[in-house]
Amino acid sequence: MIEITNVHRRYQTGETFVHALRGVSLTIEPGEFTAIAGPSGSGKTTLLNMIGALDQPDEGTVHIDGTDLTSANAKERARFRRRSLGFVFQNFNLIPVLSAYENVAFVLSLLDVEEDEVRRRTMELLEEVGLKGMEDRRPLKLSGGQQQRVAVARALIKQPAIVLADEPTANLDSETGAAILELMRQLNERHGTTFVFCTHDGMVMDKSRRLIYLRDGMVSDEERRAV
Repeated sequence: MIEITNVHRRYQTGETFVHALRGVSLTIEPGEFTAIAGPSGSGKTTLLNMIGALDQPDEGTVHIDGTDLTSANAKERARFRRRSLGFVFQNFNLIPVLSAYENVAFVLSLLDVEEDEVRRRTMELLEEVGLKGMEDRRPLKLSGGQQQRVAVARALIKQPAIVLADEPTANLDSETGAAILELMRQLNERHGTTFVFCTHDGMVMDKSRRLIYLRDGMVSDEERRAV
């Protein structure tokens, strides 16, 4: 599903070069519930951006869901993101003038799905994430946890192979964050969708079945557990 091989990524800030990733290699199988963890500056966000087709390595290869992203151009990467990936962000990134229903449904409208099918899938998924009866509420009329549930539904509506979650609990209290994580665990088990988190939140690490630790741009440790 996800195969990263000897990936290096360097950035230049003024006259300073930052070596964000230093020869990272890893494989993530379909259906995994994995967290990439590490201190600030460890390279975890850069690695998530590689998996999300938002960045490309200076060296090494990135294969996601059978697609070689290393040689793909910007247009091909954008098409791949639309087709195969869902994203959940710490700031929710909902469109404030759209209702919960519209924030989820517009993803399918970009993929030319028939209107009846858009409505059926959107209503079913909003109910599945616990938002039945809130379809017409705009983000400002929803709590932080409810907004993140909309974001999770939006990520899943196109039935992606992989959902990438960047610090999804960062702006939530611990009780709400735990509920969102449990929701994603249930959706992972129900649909077989691969979830990959970028986090420094101990609660996310505790709930993950696999932990990949980064330090100074390298994989420093890995842990698998039954949770």
